[in-house]
This record gives sequence, structure tokens and C-alpha cells, in this order.
Amino acid sequence: MTRVRPLALLLLLAASAAAPAAEWQGRVFDDRDGDGVQAPGEPGVPGVRVSDGRTLALTDGEGRYRLQARPDAPVFVVKPAGWRLPTRADGLPAAWHAQRTGPEPRVGDFALRRDDPDRDAARSVLVFADPQVKSPLDVDYYARDIVAPLHAAGGMGADLGISLGDIVDDVVGLYPEINAVTTRLGLPWLHVPGNHDVDPGAAADGASLSAFRASYGPDTFAWEEGAATFLLLDDVVLLPGQRPAYVGGLREDQFAFLEAWLPTVPKDRLLVVGVHIPLFDTAAPGRAPTFRAADRERLFALLRDFPKALVLSGHRHTQRHHRHGAAEGWHGAAPLHEFNVGAASGAFWSGAPDAEGIPDATMADGTPNGHALLEIDADGGYRLSWHPARLPPDDPARTRAMHLHAPRVLRRGAYPAWAVYANVYMGEADTRVEYRVGGGDWRPMARIERADPWLTAENARDDEAAALRGYDRSPEAEPSAHLWRGVLPTDLEPGEHLVDVRAFDRWHGEQRGSTRYRLQDAPQDRP
Repeated sequence: MTRVRPLALLLLLAASAAAPAAEWQGRVFDDRDGDGVQAPGEPGVPGVRVSDGRTLALTDGEGRYRLQARPDAPVFVVKPAGWRLPTRADGLPAAWHAQRTGPEPRVGDFALRRDDPDRDAARSVLVFADPQVKSPLDVDYYARDIVAPLHAAGGMGADLGISLGDIVDDVVGLYPEINAVTTRLGLPWLHVPGNHDVDPGAAADGASLSAFRASYGPDTFAWEEGAATFLLLDDVVLLPGQRPAYVGGLREDQFAFLEAWLPTVPKDRLLVVGVHIPLFDTAAPGRAPTFRAADRERLFALLRDFPKALVLSGHRHTQRHHRHGAAEGWHGAAPLHEFNVGAASGAFWSGAPDAEGIPDATMADGTPNGHALLEIDADGGYRLSWHPARLPPDDPARTRAMHLHAPRVLRRGAYPAWAVYANVYMGEADTRVEYRVGGGDWRPMARIERADPWLTAENARDDEAAALRGYDRSPEAEPSAHLWRGVLPTDLEPGEHLVDVRAFDRWHGEQRGSTRYRLQDAPQDRP
């Protein structure tokens, strides 16, 4: 990789032969009165980066920039650490300007305001994946199931929000409606496009995101904080007329931006890369890869020297952690952590509705729909957690960290072939999960890859129902990457027995849940 001097006045890369560049110019200024317009006494801010997602410019000593930008791409400011951006009329950050037609030079100023100097560098980020609304009814589910509880909780004290694609389910006309809901949280909110965010009938990848760009601006974007740097990338490559109709990958203009911008990023911060399609391959045996290996290796080569890096992805409507290593082209000092975030819509807003009319939405691996929270320390360390959308009150078998499933009754003295299952949502292969019965000794549970038994039972209830239980039934249960099993003893006294489960989360320590089962003597011996 060719390193670029971070203090160069203008970093220009070769323009695309497909379209002539359009000149942009303007100022980045200290908006001291907060009105969004530069006034006397409001100086320019030097050393701020402005980009069209391919070419990068740096403001001079008076905050001025000039940029040869693509005529079809929004121009955005890379918000520097220690500064805040004003809010647009639609509630999103005023971080970009849409491209304009015409021969005259494009003018676009960017207002910044100083952050609170007493504010700690640590940051907390709400992470949504796949809200995937397809109707006003789905927007209502999203509002009541995801956003309203967060709003009531003060946004969990978060400083920033990110949505990892599939904002809508092929209905791009719903962008204003879902934005109006998300922005109720009052946070700067950043968006990544997904495969369901492309323009209906798009005939080519390069021209497939006009509606997304009109609502959210750039599809390649960067944002800097004191403890972390955020890089958001469109990694959906449209393949019109092919099956599948898209693949995970990156474009040449995105690599041009990365090669210019990444050398300017401090390596003592956490680098958070947000994408839609996971970087790890999820294809079934014999199928085409879901992410282009050459693009992944090229990206990994650019990220290799960042000792603190985290990838966040969506798309799968299940949840898991993945640690990239040499077999996938990652050659950093430690494995690269990718958290494939569960969906806000869960299983596409499917399943039997509750008393409030909101679908169950449990995902195919048994994870309840909800959102993630990323907490970043001032030194770039981080913690992740999953937060189910709404938990049933006073049910110790369903907690924020896990849900348990066990038989209600077993015959006393039966062969111990039945078990308690713990679906630990943030569990990994090395997570320690233990259980005990009746206050006895803690024993290890065995991690298994099989379908969640609660969801399997829900599938059976859907099968047996004589009428639809909801608009769409729950998804067919598939093997879960975070399921543990512990055999239940049958040689105890008759009656009810308490089962405690504890899981040791790598970031948040011990997490507990509990359930009960009953041992019953058979009325008579089997003949």
C-alpha cells in the first residue's frame, strides 16, 4: 500500500474515465453561534478531510477545501474528533451535500461545533441491523418494539447510532417514515446500505443507490471520535440478471478512498468497520462464496496494521461472532473480530403476535430481535452486549443474556436423556456455561450446534394450528452457534427442582438465568 502524507493540502486520485469530475469548494468552520452559517468571528477549521468517497481533500489554514468529485456522489466531511455536527431538518447529521447538476462550481460549507471539553473520550454506540420494514405496519412495529423502549431508557446513554443496512425491505419510499422514528432518539445516526436498499429495477451496481444517497448521503463514509474511528462501507455488489443477484465485495473507488484516508487514522483508537454483508463466507457447500475473497484480502491488507479493530455486519438475521485468521487472508497480530449483529426486525417481523400485536420475531438461531450496544473506552478497548427488544416481565428463564428451555415434567428414575438448553446470545466457542440443580454443584454444559428447542416447539405450534397465528409464521429453526446443553438428573426426590444456569461473558462477566422442572413418580410400573 502506498502511504499518503496526512498533511498534504489536497489528496487527489485518478478520476473515473466513466464520468468527468465536478469541482467542489467551500469551508469547514467553527459554528460558534450554532446557526449553520459562517459569520464574522467564526474561523475556518484547518486539517479537516472532505471527500466524495474516492478523492480526499484537506482544508487549509482558513478551513477552505477544493475537491474534484464524482458528479454522481455526495460530498461529505469526515467529522474530526472533538467536534460535533449540526442536525439537518430530517434529524440526521449535517455531514454531506448532494451532488448538483450544471457547469458552475459546487459550493458546500460544513459547520462544526466544539465538543464539550469536559466530556470523557469514551463513547457508547447503539447498533441496529436490518430494521427491514416493508410497510407502515412494520414501521409501527419498529417504533414500538425497538425505538420506544430505548427512548424511555434515555437511549441507554448512547452518543451515536449506526444502522447496518436493509433499512427497508425493497420499499425505498419508506425512508422518511423510518427516519422519523429513528431520529426520535436524538442521536447522530449513521447508515450503511444493504441489498434491500437498492433502487427497484437497478440495472447496474454503480447506479443502484440513488434513493439511499438522497436520504442518507454517501455509501462510503468516515466519522472520527476521540476513542474510535468509524468506517462505513457499502459492501453489496449488485449483479443484475444473475443468481444470486448480488455478492459481498468492494468497488475500486472505495479502495481508492481507503488507501488515501486510512494512513491518516490514528492507530491508538479503535477502528470500527461497519458493513452489511459479513466478511466471512456463509455459503452452503457447493455454492458460490458470499463475499469476494480477493476484495476481503485486499481490505485486510489495508487494515492489518491497526492493532485495535472491530468489524460489525448484519444481513444474516442470526447472530454470531467470527474471528478472522490467516486462512481468510487476515495476517494481523491477533485475529480480527467480526460481530455479525442480530436483526432489529428479527425474522423479518414474523411470528405469532403478543398482547400488544407485535410479532414474536425470534430469529432462526433462537436469538430474539433487538439491538446491540458497543461501549468504547477512552483507550480504544470495547465491550459488546445484546439487548432483546422487550423481555417478558418476571421470567427468569428469559433474561437479557439468554433463554432457557427444559421439559416441565420427567418420570422419576427415567434414563437421564433429557436436558436443559441455554441459548446464550453473545456466546462464543470458548464461552464457559455451567448449570446446577437444586443448589448443588456447578457442572459444565456442553456446547452443541443444533436447532434451538424453544423455536422448534414454536414451529410445531405453527404446524398444528388450524389457522394462521400471525401474518407470517416463525422461521424454521436452524443450528445455533450459541447453544449449550446440560443433562437433567432424574434420581432426585419427587417434586419441583430449580435449575440455575450461569454464563461467563468475556465483557460483562457472569450472567444468570433459571428455570424449573418436576419429577413425578409413574402411577404404576410399566407392564
